[in-house]
Amino acid sequence: MPSNTFLPQNGSYRALRVYQVTEVIYDITYYFVPQFLEVGDRTIDQMVQAARSGKQNIAEGNQAATTSTETEIKLTNVAKASLEELLIDYEDYLRVRGLPHWEKTHPRYEKMRQYAQSKELADNYKILLPQLTAEEIANLCITLIHQAIYMLYRLLAHQQERFVKQGGIREQMLNARLAYRNKNK
Repeated sequence: MPSNTFLPQNGSYRALRVYQVTEVIYDITYYFVPQFLEVGDRTIDQMVQAARSGKQNIAEGNQAATTSTETEIKLTNVAKASLEELLIDYEDYLRVRGLPHWEKTHPRYEKMRQYAQSKELADNYKILLPQLTAEEIANLCITLIHQAIYMLYRLLAHQQERFVKQGGIREQMLNARLAYRNKNK
């Protein structure tokens, strides 16, 4: 980065794999709640809002990064926390209804995990949803949420490392100003 440049240009949040996964999580949740929860259940709004928050805070954090690494990190963490909340809602849904949570020992777990990571999911999940049961959709979302949370932990580590190496905007602005002064003495 040139010494007089202190406003970093971020790539598009839409290109981030974690954003793409959270968009699928949101879409699936938006489909799931009216199909499988009773009208008037407060969980409907909470699940949709948690899914939305997971997605939206990635976008907002990415855009805020130009002028605030602190805001970027905070919003990335809010996205992670929102997805953790949504994860619990899906786990609760399965538990209170006596439906299995497909953990590593479940015979369908590995196939679901591979499908959740595939390009095939992004291409056909909207078509597939009406063919799936509540148990299958909840377990698909749980798998996707685990993947997104893992990616968000990695993104937070990258953001932290970038902050340690480059500093925040005020430090970068000061360094750019000092470099300009020293150059023009």
